[in-house]
Amino acid sequence: MSTTSQPSDYLESVPEQTRARAANIRLLALDVDGVMTDGKLLFSAQGDELKAFNILDGHGIKMLLSQQIDVAIITGRTSPLTARRARDLGIKHLQQGREDKKEALEELLAELGLTTEQAAYVGDDLPDLGAIKSAGLGISVPNAHAFVRQHADYCTLTPGGFGAVREVCDLILDAQGLLHDLLTKYLP
Repeated sequence: MSTTSQPSDYLESVPEQTRARAANIRLLALDVDGVMTDGKLLFSAQGDELKAFNILDGHGIKMLLSQQIDVAIITGRTSPLTARRARDLGIKHLQQGREDKKEALEELLAELGLTTEQAAYVGDDLPDLGAIKSAGLGISVPNAHAFVRQHADYCTLTPGGFGAVREVCDLILDAQGLLHDLLTKYLP
């Protein structure tokens, strides 16, 4: 691939209206189960919860943070694994046990002094719908409930837990003219 081409084919298929909204994003808020993971809840024989997070998503989040684009996790469940993943990635805004995700997003925007147009939210199920509809860029994943996909501004090509968050990070960075330089710095 030449350094002047798009990093991935999926960015070429993003509608212009979605790219325009992504250009304004200063906060990416994420659900966990079904978005940062594949949505499966795994438990050991001892009752310990297990989650598998995608490493591609993690690097995308770090790239956003390096460009002063905030990242938040808003989840209805409470899990020490989610807290650890947020800490490991440098995510400062973690809201667990939040059933009303729209309200959580609005509180976070007020705290950060941002408007709804400056927020993107990625979710997969009905509790995410209020935040998806109120964010400037509401995103679902293809493994989301059909009703949620129907009401999102954009649906990723990649399923949750398999790099969907990275796809969103790349979209935001590309729409803001930042992705090319971030990628090419890895070339020898």
